[in-house]
Amino acid sequence: MERERKQYRQPGKSNLLENLFIVILSFYPLRHMGWGLDLWDTGYNYANFQYMGTEHMDPMWLFSTYLANVAGSWLTGLPGADTLRGMNLYTGLFVSVLALTGYFFCTRKLKMPGWIAFAGEMAAISLCWCPTALLYNYLTYVFFLGAFILLYLGLTKEKNGFLTGAGVLLGANVLVRFSNLPEMAMILAVWAYDVILWLEERKAPAAGMGRSRGGKHSGGQQAGTAFRQRIVRHTLRCFLGYGGTVAVLLNYIHIRYGIDAYFQGIAGLFAMTDTAADYKPTAMIMGIVGRYAEHLYWAARMGVILLGGVVLFAAAGWLEGRLTGRGRGVAAGKPENAGKLGAAADISEKPVRFLRMGTRILWAAVCVAMIAWLYRREYCSFLFYSYDPIIRPGTMFLMLAMLIAAIRIFHRDSPREEKLVSGMVALVILLTPIGSNNGVMPAMNNLFVAAPYTLWESWRFLRKAGEKRLKCGLVISSFPAKGILTAFLALCLFQFGGFGAGFAFAEATGIQDANAYVENNAVLKNIKMSPEKAQWMTELSEFVNEAGLEGKELITYGYIPALSYYLQMPPAFNAWCDLASYRSESMEGELAELEGLITEKGLEKPVIILEDSYALYREECEGDISLFPLSGEKRQKIGADSKWMLLMAFMDKMGYECTFRNVKFGVYQ
Repeated sequence: MERERKQYRQPGKSNLLENLFIVILSFYPLRHMGWGLDLWDTGYNYANFQYMGTEHMDPMWLFSTYLANVAGSWLTGLPGADTLRGMNLYTGLFVSVLALTGYFFCTRKLKMPGWIAFAGEMAAISLCWCPTALLYNYLTYVFFLGAFILLYLGLTKEKNGFLTGAGVLLGANVLVRFSNLPEMAMILAVWAYDVILWLEERKAPAAGMGRSRGGKHSGGQQAGTAFRQRIVRHTLRCFLGYGGTVAVLLNYIHIRYGIDAYFQGIAGLFAMTDTAADYKPTAMIMGIVGRYAEHLYWAARMGVILLGGVVLFAAAGWLEGRLTGRGRGVAAGKPENAGKLGAAADISEKPVRFLRMGTRILWAAVCVAMIAWLYRREYCSFLFYSYDPIIRPGTMFLMLAMLIAAIRIFHRDSPREEKLVSGMVALVILLTPIGSNNGVMPAMNNLFVAAPYTLWESWRFLRKAGEKRLKCGLVISSFPAKGILTAFLALCLFQFGGFGAGFAFAEATGIQDANAYVENNAVLKNIKMSPEKAQWMTELSEFVNEAGLEGKELITYGYIPALSYYLQMPPAFNAWCDLASYRSESMEGELAELEGLITEKGLEKPVIILEDSYALYREECEGDISLFPLSGEKRQKIGADSKWMLLMAFMDKMGYECTFRNVKFGVYQ
């Protein structure tokens, strides 16, 4: 591997091409910064950044994603950050940092060819389905990637300070998002690498170690001692950085907010599983395992096709042996027959060439047919504004990456550095989704080393793998595996590229028909969206401007939390009250406190904006006959919402009346 690495250094070559790669990786993540209007996550997170603090945020969300909120709050003070487009630019740069860092690590330290690292980073960028506003994800990935690189350098270069630095980044990640706690499992890579070193030292004791009294080499004992000292040193270094960082950050939170507030917020995080069952640890793990198990269906069918190819090429190899006389004479250890076999080879040269070429063409056709079959079976689609194009290929790509990593870890000829990288790639893929209710989708969002690694190892296999002759004389060709692998990777790169170009997140799906603008809202300036959304927001913004509501506190209900940011109205207590993770008990307490401040201290009532379904429900409860009444099923679902019942009771008690209505929103004051 070291020889192969040197082959790609060529310091003076392709400088212009690499500069082009760097420019593309810097700016491609910003391609959608002016696309779409998301009423869910994007504006919700930007509202939390702008109005960060216990006054306008749920303490659970504030403290469980504390450093992400701090970073976002800092971004809001930068030039142009008072617009959605500006914030999309600044948060999009986190993806640029990830892509460039991954590219330089892969080319400079792992010595990958630049074009492979670039293709891998472009695939990783394209798979970033999650809006960049969710800094608790992207800051997590930045710290995780930094820890990955520092662990690799610290272990392979024996730099203990880098191990401490990796611990610092992983410790800080717990404050970026509390569910990053399992990332401490990266210590497994440290221990595994130390075990690999120990095994190598046992096999090749250092020169001059001498022998014990029993006549055996004392090198094994010295290797064991060195192993124990090394693993203790490495572990302590990592945990020193990890524990020290967590302690320092918690001490800062204690000084700023009080440590009790922090632990109460984190306690709320554990309690939310009562209402958000998909966040229970068992549900999250089963969601990940279930997605991989589901895709074994497709893996098994590709495996059957591959097995058919192995049989085809084995039969072709046997027939070729019959034509050339291979398997007898020289092949059997009888050199005296070499002349006869040479003559036979001359006679059968054309049929053999025809057989080889025909078999390969047939297999190429089978691989193309496999791709066509996958599309026909709706394995993926061309609807690049949705998740359909990448869910299945992306999951299979993750499985391929982990399969390759396992093969390289246990391959006896793999250098220890490659084993280390392979193990860490597998750990990143396995650990990233933990803490999310999105199955394996977060792992697809964090492939800034895994994607280049997978393409690199695949390329090496395609270049180097050959044939293996069994004792029975049959030839096992690698060509079937090469064909299947090439076809699958081509499918993935096409699907990933199309998705990256055409998808922008909005309400958990993609954006279509983004060709209209909102002209009377400064935050939404130069943002393309569907004509329908543009009309909704234009009408609402006009009312807010005329009524002078900007800056007044707001309560939203009905999956429209982004309005707080888009209308520049701070949340009264939580921007997303109807989110399942926000408990009824918390909302009841907040409304009771708010009622007391209004009645006793004369606090101005917050404005309430309801999504159309909830506005219709309230109108029907007040006896108004709507032209578009709710369906019985929807009415029943809304009526069973305990938090909505609390809010409606608050509105009745405080005398709220509708002051604006359109087909999407109802404003109450």
